[in-house]
Amino acid sequence: MLGEDLASAGLGITLDDVAPGRSRLRMAVRDDMVNGHAIVHGGLVFTLADSAFAVACNSHGVVTVAAGADITFTAPARLGDVLVAEAVETDTFGRSGVTDVRVTRESDGVVIAVFRGRSRSLSRPIPGVAQGLPEED
Repeated sequence: MLGEDLASAGLGITLDDVAPGRSRLRMAVRDDMVNGHAIVHGGLVFTLADSAFAVACNSHGVVTVAAGADITFTAPARLGDVLVAEAVETDTFGRSGVTDVRVTRESDGVVIAVFRGRSRSLSRPIPGVAQGLPEED
């Protein structure tokens, strides 16, 4: 799914890891990502977190979309920082789910943002993807 995501690719977002209900993505902050206060534009931090959320939600091989999300910004990120978004699906119930994402600065582990996404499965397989990933030991 991420391979077809041109928005994430355009921001240089890359996949580090994926497992059932989990993902880790990263993004290097470029000069075209900072706002007038010389900090990363919040919408771009949200996009990184949202992409990690999407990968984690879709890691089971079933088309899953966002039903809602919110974010709390806890510290600024700046030009040259590398941001890491780690998503963990915390709850699923029926076709719905909740996934938490922490965005941290790679160099020192400072939490930049905390994101909570709510998902909804469309109950159909992702074309060309096997149903689900192997379970972890």
